[in-house]
Amino acid sequence: MDSSGPDYTELLFPPAPLDRPTVILNGVMSADGKAVIKSTEQGIGSSTDQRLMRELRLHADIVLNGAETLRTSGTSSRLGFKDLDEIRQSRGKTVPIAAVLSRSGNLPVEKQFFQATDFPAVVYLSETVPEKKRKIIEDTGRPVVVLPRNNEIKAMLVHMRNVLNCELLLVEGGPAIYAAFYKEGCVDEVFLTIGPVIVAGEDTLSLVSGKNAFLPETVPHLELVSSIPNMETSEVYLRYRMK
Repeated sequence: MDSSGPDYTELLFPPAPLDRPTVILNGVMSADGKAVIKSTEQGIGSSTDQRLMRELRLHADIVLNGAETLRTSGTSSRLGFKDLDEIRQSRGKTVPIAAVLSRSGNLPVEKQFFQATDFPAVVYLSETVPEKKRKIIEDTGRPVVVLPRNNEIKAMLVHMRNVLNCELLLVEGGPAIYAAFYKEGCVDEVFLTIGPVIVAGEDTLSLVSGKNAFLPETVPHLELVSSIPNMETSEVYLRYRMK
């Protein structure tokens, strides 16, 4: 780990509510607020940012991504560093559960998310997904949980808390998932890396992206917990709590 960056291995988080896990969001964006370069976040953050992402996974019971992230970049819940694996094992925990949420069911079942055997995973599907697509996903062997239409986020969180005993959920992307969590008022903390690049492009996704913008009276407000610059990578690592 770059000594100029923060250490996320010893973080403390608020206890989980009774009806859902504590939810933390982690993301990286360019200096002009863009989340991707040609459909992928690769190239915005440094190897230090990648390490910090894995340090956040150290604390999570479940790591969630949206379907588009799975399609474009793939996803897993691996920690990826031997020292982090050892820390987690010393805390009596196994690899976090990887989760994906989809309202269409258009998921690439050839991806390692479905094929890997070294981490557990669960697929959350809206009831709008056609039965044929759901059956294809079920045939991969990954458990599938069907969620009620227009209440997917809250129903998923209830399942995670009550059935999977999840106390801390780490949401890693992408922009539509972030927007859905903010809309539902289910975010507790946000970890954000600002990368020293400019992406531009009118159609390039911002870090939080949805069809409808928040109204002035409903805009989520954040309270800054820490801001740590890294002079070697020119990144800034931000931690917020929701007000």
